[in-house]
Amino acid sequence: MARTKLKSRSEPENSSPVRGSLAAFQSHVFAWFATHQRDLPWRKSQDPYRVWISEIMLQQTQVATVKEYFRRFTAEFPQVSDLAAANEQKVLRLWEGLGYYRRARQLHAAAKEIVERFHGKFPQTVDEIQSLPGVGRYTAGAIASIAYGHKVPILEANTQRLFARLTGWDQVLTTSASQKRLWQFAEDILPDQDVGIFNQALMEIGSLVCTPKNQSCSQCPLAAHCEAYQQDRQDEIPQPKKKIEFIPITEIALVVRRKNEVLVRQCGQDERWAGLWDFPRFAVADVNELSAAEAQLKEASGIQASLGPHLTTIKHGVTKYRITLLCHEMSHEKGRLRPAPGPDGQPRVWQWREASHLADLPLSTTGRKLAKLV
Repeated sequence: MARTKLKSRSEPENSSPVRGSLAAFQSHVFAWFATHQRDLPWRKSQDPYRVWISEIMLQQTQVATVKEYFRRFTAEFPQVSDLAAANEQKVLRLWEGLGYYRRARQLHAAAKEIVERFHGKFPQTVDEIQSLPGVGRYTAGAIASIAYGHKVPILEANTQRLFARLTGWDQVLTTSASQKRLWQFAEDILPDQDVGIFNQALMEIGSLVCTPKNQSCSQCPLAAHCEAYQQDRQDEIPQPKKKIEFIPITEIALVVRRKNEVLVRQCGQDERWAGLWDFPRFAVADVNELSAAEAQLKEASGIQASLGPHLTTIKHGVTKYRITLLCHEMSHEKGRLRPAPGPDGQPRVWQWREASHLADLPLSTTGRKLAKLV
């Protein structure tokens, strides 16, 4: 990615926000990125729409996973107007497997706002960008700097870690004091030109070099500017997060068959995987009383079916929960669909669906695994 000649700030060295000269720091960032940047599909263009799609996809998701999703998504929806006009189910189907599906729904809602409020043109100011659903300070700054070259800082997981080590900040990074300090640092180190390239370079250094563990300090272009490295404290900084205490739960998923059809339901807005489809599933208090699922199914859908053989067991995690999902066949006996309202008061959507047509539906991750067995 080409860049213009850097014009650094003319600050006295003792006022530099980094160890040593700020001009040298900026030059080292640019030089490293020119040689080591990864060839990623969203870097082929500075189109704000594509920058936005990539930034939303990259939230809490690894780069290697996002690449193919990004290609498929932008091929299907090449313009923001295409995304705005799309059916939500199609958007969710293309997003399926990326997780955190609220991102997809907010992306769809934001596309509609761009068409309605901004006449189909992607907004340019940070405030306007941040007013879109699902766009926070970091995402707005990334889009504004990468797509438009605005001089605005960014702060995300990789740069938080990098900045903490550069400044020797050994506190918990999630506190308001830490966030204020790191955002200020991110702003203080910005060059006057090529801010988008600079911000991308910092994220790349954090991702590839200044990693959480086994960081490559000997190959880091910023080692001479790093307080943690100079003090040999890079393994201590930043302070580790408090470990999550995972909660084990057991659920049962039911493949209810009626000739060539199976029963599926759309997850409500108050549930995990909102908007996606799944097989009926219920919490299980005691694995020795799985037959209770028959009564749960009848109460929720109006369908009476008998519990059949065990198909498979799927273990997966959702936020702080570690779920053991017992998957069983069921045979439809009688009854018509009479969906009961969910906790939000809205009736649940149930359908009989031919097993061969399950590929058309956006399914939860475990639902897709089970559908392949069906």
